[in-house]
Amino acid sequence: MKQILFSGMIGLVLTLLGTPALIKLLAKHGYGQYIRDDGPKAHHSKRGTPTMGGIAFILATLIAYFGTKAITGEMPTASGLLVLFLTTGLGLVGFLDDYIKVVKRRSLGLRAKAKLLGQSFVALAFAILAMQFSDSRNLTPASQKLSFVQDFNWSIGPVLFVIWAYFMIAAMSNGVNLTDGLDGLATGASVMVFGAYTFIGLWEHGQNCAYAIKATASCYDVRDPLDLAVVAAALMGSCFGFLWWNTSPAKIFMGDTGSLALGGALAGLAIVSRTELLLAILGGLFVIITLSVIIQVGSFRMTGKRVFKMAPLQHHFELKGWSEVLIVVRFWIIQGLCVAVGLGLFYAGWVTG
Repeated sequence: MKQILFSGMIGLVLTLLGTPALIKLLAKHGYGQYIRDDGPKAHHSKRGTPTMGGIAFILATLIAYFGTKAITGEMPTASGLLVLFLTTGLGLVGFLDDYIKVVKRRSLGLRAKAKLLGQSFVALAFAILAMQFSDSRNLTPASQKLSFVQDFNWSIGPVLFVIWAYFMIAAMSNGVNLTDGLDGLATGASVMVFGAYTFIGLWEHGQNCAYAIKATASCYDVRDPLDLAVVAAALMGSCFGFLWWNTSPAKIFMGDTGSLALGGALAGLAIVSRTELLLAILGGLFVIITLSVIIQVGSFRMTGKRVFKMAPLQHHFELKGWSEVLIVVRFWIIQGLCVAVGLGLFYAGWVTG
């Protein structure tokens, strides 16, 4: 429990106090947000707001995690390090994209193929490495079984697992990226899901099969659940502190640096905690917003008509006249309900197991 408290508090303090310095640095060099002309007109006033703010909470998370290990004398685990690798790796891809947009003044950032190649390299490396590093019970950070609140009883094999993990990582990182369209929306939603994974990691640690006198269907075969809670708490605290500066009116945007990193962190936590399909419920807002884009594109291609005034979904409500703050708060409520339902299903799975 001490590790969780330390990592969360260190991450919170670092971003709360350190983000203003990053804002000044980015503003000094003119690294401001590019705003597309075909977006909502209300967003034009945001042009020039410092972006690449994901740097703040990525660095804060890394310092919080390794600082906690130094303070408590505990060793990092393979599962924790792999989630941090995925988070940081995708953050670097996003940083390159942001850098080209704001420094090289190329509005589309990285070429589509280059961006996809970078995301694929990080995701596939994570998936392959997650099947290595067996512990004394022969558990690896990830299993080759699909999971909901625990692993199902059948394996899909290493090749299909790598494909499945890649799909999860790509879907979640792009889902957070699509959600990051209004001040504080993606950051606040991510805080809630990381809070859920802090609880899940702590619960799985307390009910771990390694400590059970007799293994039952209710215990969890997860390699490093406590360390996953430490990582999730570091991410939650770091994002919470960043939200102070990212909420409306935002003083800084996370950019692709932050959104790709957060999506990767969520997918990584789900994979190594054996809650892969549960993530679709815990991160329900990201799923809903992604579906709105799929529906919009599919409808226009098949019928020539649009379902929404604009996609992603948050911009539809902007064009209907809702204020930005109203949309963000209501979407946060939806995300909170998704987390509540997801945790309820997680607990129900333990009770009925």
